Amino acid sequence: MNSFKLPKAFQNQMKGLLGEVVYEEFEKAIEKEARTSIRLNPWKEIPNFEKTEPIPWSENGYFLESRPSFTLDPSFHAGGYYVQEASSMFIEHILKSLKVIKGLFLDLAAAPGGKSTLLSSYLGEEGFLVANEVIQNRAQILRENIIKWGLGNVLVSNNDPEHFAHLEGMFELVLIDAPCSGEGMFRKDPQARVEWSPDHVQLCASRQKRILDRSGALVKAGGYLIYSTCTFNELENEEMIRFLTEEFSYEPVRVPLDPNWKIIESKVETESGEFFGYRFFPHLVEGEGFFITVLKRPQDALSLEPKKVKDFKHHYLKEIGPKECEQIDLELGFSGNGTYFQLNESYFRINQDWKNHVDKLSQHLSLKYFGVEIGKKQGIDWIPSPAWALSILPKNKFETIELSKNQALDFLRKSDIQFIDLPKGWVLVCYQSLPLGWIKNLGNRTNNYYPKEWRIRNL
Repeated sequence: MNSFKLPKAFQNQMKGLLGEVVYEEFEKAIEKEARTSIRLNPWKEIPNFEKTEPIPWSENGYFLESRPSFTLDPSFHAGGYYVQEASSMFIEHILKSLKVIKGLFLDLAAAPGGKSTLLSSYLGEEGFLVANEVIQNRAQILRENIIKWGLGNVLVSNNDPEHFAHLEGMFELVLIDAPCSGEGMFRKDPQARVEWSPDHVQLCASRQKRILDRSGALVKAGGYLIYSTCTFNELENEEMIRFLTEEFSYEPVRVPLDPNWKIIESKVETESGEFFGYRFFPHLVEGEGFFITVLKRPQDALSLEPKKVKDFKHHYLKEIGPKECEQIDLELGFSGNGTYFQLNESYFRINQDWKNHVDKLSQHLSLKYFGVEIGKKQGIDWIPSPAWALSILPKNKFETIELSKNQALDFLRKSDIQFIDLPKGWVLVCYQSLPLGWIKNLGNRTNNYYPKEWRIRNL
């Protein structure tokens, strides 16, 4: 039993929402231990992964029997899976059931990266994602998780929603997982109960309105806006649908549900008609508290397609010419559809289909990362980056060595590992065929190039 009692005002709020009888079931459920769930990276196969109970609305999601030490699993550090709450994986079902066009997506409040890695997986090689986080240190965590996921179809930015004003009508989908009062996390995070108050709910609702006011026009004609919270109250959920539809032109979207999922559909009357929200209650669903809604931008709304920039100018990014891009792809064994930018001495690769978009985005956003950082060029040789190792791009030009679990953990601790008969030069180290990073054999010693800021502490 949790020692942190539910606030009285919260109890009254939930009794009003659920009724006295159902509230008792809700309270019992919220005092039970939360289940752990993960979502596999469909672009990185984990050999011998024992598929446990599947999450019904996610093709790649699974409940675990117990919570292991993820820190001591090299597959986790390799981006083989992401530890994510089951309810929020419902976004995968939304994307697939609506067959959302794989264009330019925006995750406006993206850290630590659970929903961004989900969107990245859905987009694959066909789309591109802007994963934005307003708080700088959280943007660094987001950057690390995006690099480890490894698909190379994401730009990480560190901006306030108002900085997107020049990008109206540019996104096929905008996801706003809004900062909220966290009622849905009362089971997983007892401290959230202490921080909750009716005044805090009001404050969160004010922030959510500000975010929606600055982002409602970012969706292009025919595109979608997804709004979600991890809270139960109507002020932060249904009322935000009413606010959004008063401020912007949107059409309702109804998401198909399997009755066995026990997700509750909420009908919201607005001046523009009836809209729909979806509620996840812990006494009904194997997951935490969650609310989500989908709205569609009408076909007569603005659509912005960035044009080719003749003379690209940026205060710290340098564009690489087409011939040199082709040469780099040829040198590194890539498929030949990449374009490159140079930041200081390091080269970053993106799919050339999204070059115009990155040109446009870089003029308005504070970029923290994009595509795949390949590394630096030293004469005719390349100094490969950790991001290239963790990416799904080919690494055929390098020798590979398979590590045991203990060796992999030593590598992730940034310890130097001794090998017999290791080839000289750069060597890609792997655990169960999943790349982890680089070591360099200098002959008399090997250097571990795992990033210092990512290393795991001795446990």
